[in-house]
Amino acid sequence: MEVQNPAAGSTYGSLLLQAAGVLRLRYVECRRDTSLSPEAAIELATVFEALAQGEPAFDQIDPKEAIALANRLIDDDHPELSHLWPTTR
Repeated sequence: MEVQNPAAGSTYGSLLLQAAGVLRLRYVECRRDTSLSPEAAIELATVFEALAQGEPAFDQIDPKEAIALANRLIDDDHPELSHLWPTTR
């Protein structure tokens, strides 16, 4: 079964994919910021990628909130203020 891909070609889909790349680079590869564990960063990046690809399993996530978080993340403007940001323990 092929996954529907309505957002992947869109600006928002591209933004979400870019944010996933920033997460992987900043928090996993470079570990520039330790406020988010590499595991949580990978999980959130996977969510962004799934949203960009229009995977139905992620329909319950508010796309506006995901887009807002992607913008905050790319701008490095307090992404932790988003409701989608993983909680630190």
